[in-house]
Amino acid sequence: MRILIVEDNPDIAGSVGDYLEMQGHVVDFAYDGVVGLRLASEHIFDAVILDINLPRMDGFEVCRQLREELQLDTPVLMLTARDSLADKVAGFQQGAWDYLVKPFELKELAMRLDALKLRRAPNHSRVLAVGDLTLNLDTWQAVRAGQSLKLHRASVRILEMLMRASPNVVTRQDIEFLLWGDESPGSDPLRSHMYELRRELDKPFEFNMLTTMRGIGFALSAEESEYGD
Repeated sequence: MRILIVEDNPDIAGSVGDYLEMQGHVVDFAYDGVVGLRLASEHIFDAVILDINLPRMDGFEVCRQLREELQLDTPVLMLTARDSLADKVAGFQQGAWDYLVKPFELKELAMRLDALKLRRAPNHSRVLAVGDLTLNLDTWQAVRAGQSLKLHRASVRILEMLMRASPNVVTRQDIEFLLWGDESPGSDPLRSHMYELRRELDKPFEFNMLTTMRGIGFALSAEESEYGD
């Protein structure tokens, strides 16, 4: 499963994330409600673990906007210290599928996530496609013209963002925020990720799908671009 953890306590987020990754899941993090809502809207997740008391936007509002404004039915499990019946009712009314009170057992959390996956309707598209390029969001396997691409996790996340935006340009700042959030690295590690992506995506094929727009960012197109390099 691909799981988004929206939790402002880094110790709790780290413990949950480490445990779920040990179980074979892929985990992304957001530490406030605004970023959590943005990530949930831009990427496909099998489940969202959502705290209520979050900076910038609380979990109730995040869940409400996911359901009412974005029309997304991603399973949401609220994980919170708020244990009153009124809070539980409010959580379910805003669209949560499950509600677990802190403190909790990690094993129980994992079992509840498995149950959410079984409940979800099986009619969701889990494959992105741009021309002869496909990306399976369950396996994170990218294939171009029948040839598998060997990509590290960061490169796959970049590719997903580019495919969703295609053929429009994605800025360097947006990609850096996707990978590192507000903690932008001092050097230029994005260069190595883009080099790997370009090597696997374009080098063996007749034309380049990935275009660098100097001073702006990158674009992915099903046809060879006349712009950028």
